[in-house]
Amino acid sequence: MKNSLQFNGRNYDLSPIDISIPLRFNGAQPNAYGVEPATSKPCEYGSLVGDTRRGGSVNFEQYTFIPHCNGTHTECIGHITQERISVRDCLKEVFMPAVLITVEPSKEQDDLVITSDAIAMAIKSEPGAIATGAFLPNRGSGERPPATGTRTALIVRTLPNDDNKLTRAYGAQSVPAYFTPDAMGFIVESGFKHLLVDLPSIDRLFDGGKLLNHRIFWNVEPGSFEVNDNSRINATITELIYVPNDVKDGEYLLNLQIAPFESDCAPSRPILLRSEPPA
Repeated sequence: MKNSLQFNGRNYDLSPIDISIPLRFNGAQPNAYGVEPATSKPCEYGSLVGDTRRGGSVNFEQYTFIPHCNGTHTECIGHITQERISVRDCLKEVFMPAVLITVEPSKEQDDLVITSDAIAMAIKSEPGAIATGAFLPNRGSGERPPATGTRTALIVRTLPNDDNKLTRAYGAQSVPAYFTPDAMGFIVESGFKHLLVDLPSIDRLFDGGKLLNHRIFWNVEPGSFEVNDNSRINATITELIYVPNDVKDGEYLLNLQIAPFESDCAPSRPILLRSEPPA
């Protein structure tokens, strides 16, 4: 008998799809901004060595890493505020309905950008999109897009997509694609509370510290470091994921697991469960 989970009237296959990037300390790993790579070393106290290969009774190591730059991580509004806000307090859901889309960034001057039209087209082309409340708005009408129904998480896979993303170094010589402000506004207006991307940042990697897209997503005024009455406290951004090509676009149930850090950001492990077709 096949194991499945029912959530909001839908059945999901309990075969997990891990879309996090394994953090291989002292090994090949992704990197943003050229920061120090994640490292580990055995703890040593007198004659006690935390390495069984060196005669220790157990392995216990000291890990050094930067969650924002060294691997898959989930961040909250505390990333851009003077008030110290913890991602543990912002991420409330255990399971959340999600939609996975694949987009191809467009060339804009010397950059690659993800536009609102690209996102809308990807959602529109998803099988069953109309039935589940997805949309293709008239960008010239000035109308806000309708809500996405029960789906609260948007997962964006960018093209080209290959396993080089597991170890890619993003820096001044390798600036990745990023979202346009219009695209970020579209995502917010569409009702998505959780955004997951296979990029090191939803903003341009070097934007002079503006982080405009982060502010749009969390509803913080441009240039401000303060939370306001309309800020999206319980919204999260997960960066540096990797979605293999054999994982199809469509509906999933997302279990967004984070390390219990009292911090604006924590290493995370997003797990997807496939939506089963109606019986």
